[in-house]
Amino acid sequence: MLSKSSQNAINIINIVTSVVVVIGALALFIVLSGFAGLKTFSLSFSNDFDPDIKIEAATGKSFHVSAQQLKELQEIPEIVSFSQVVEERVVLGLKNKHHIANIKGVDQYFRKVNAMDSIMFVGNWMDPNEYDSAVVGIGISRLLGLIAGDYSGLLEIIVPKPGTKSITSSSKNPYEKIKVITRGVYRINEDLDDKYVFTNLELAQELLEFEVNQITNIEFDLLPESDEVAVKEKISSVFNDEVIIKNRIELNDALYKMLNTENLAIYLIFTLVLILALFNVVGAIVMMILDKRSNMKTLFSMGTTVKDIKRIFFYQGIIITTLGGLLGIILGVIAVYLQLQFKIFYITSTLPYPVELEFMNCVTVFLTITILGIIASYLASKRITKDFIANS
Repeated sequence: MLSKSSQNAINIINIVTSVVVVIGALALFIVLSGFAGLKTFSLSFSNDFDPDIKIEAATGKSFHVSAQQLKELQEIPEIVSFSQVVEERVVLGLKNKHHIANIKGVDQYFRKVNAMDSIMFVGNWMDPNEYDSAVVGIGISRLLGLIAGDYSGLLEIIVPKPGTKSITSSSKNPYEKIKVITRGVYRINEDLDDKYVFTNLELAQELLEFEVNQITNIEFDLLPESDEVAVKEKISSVFNDEVIIKNRIELNDALYKMLNTENLAIYLIFTLVLILALFNVVGAIVMMILDKRSNMKTLFSMGTTVKDIKRIFFYQGIIITTLGGLLGIILGVIAVYLQLQFKIFYITSTLPYPVELEFMNCVTVFLTITILGIIASYLASKRITKDFIANS
């Protein structure tokens, strides 16, 4: 592989082929590492907000939880903490401005389950002992003109009264209303910033006319090494299979499917680019075959079989692609490491481009290059036949 050909053009072709393979492997590795970083960056927002496990009513919108069931949940060793939640669609109003959102009434343990302090943008989280306080998303704050701590601009939460009658019936007041002071504003992402207003659990239960032990879901924080399947089974046994249990992936199944689909699409697109690039390998091997026709005839006359001669060029192609792929991966690892350590490239002036150094990306690129290199080398070496050598 390292020896020079008598034809200078062949040497140039071999160098170009090797460089193309290296660049192809480097590009694929950097793209996969970059997308892995973007995926983690995108999920980090929801991971701060979503629990490890969430249970919901199997039928209807709410369910009742007894003191005995809460005690049994506390006895499950894998559960660090859990929080009772009441959630429902409401209308938010302030100075003739209105917005449809979700009220989320939470208890004092909610901050232990979800890292709410990390997403606070302005103000503070609600005081558990304060009844009429709320925390809203920055999107809601902008839409309604809410200011944290502003007693002159109380947020009005409106919800239809439960029952079977129409809101256009003769009832004078078909709505339940309550006014709260906005204690803080959180920021996660565009969708969630417009979606939730957090209040105390008791306030939400009173507004929706729920009973004291009536809730819509329970959110759990688990130990990092917990067996999620086993925990699900234990929780299910506490509620006699009358609830739906979802993990973090199931709570964001649409987002995970979108990211996985995009990852696959990017991989296939760059694999197609590699396939086109490896046509250079086929061309280089064919040129080497033509350059060595007289040598092949000599070897054949000395007793070397056609199969052995094919194997020479087949191995030649595999060595070029394998070594080129390894060099490309090494350069890619160096580039990703430099980005992680020194933040060379930025999306904005303050946000470095997210990347991740994953071993599976190295394996994926190496296997892709190797498999495509074997196919390219096989196709090129098939040109060698007994008649081709005899006519050299």
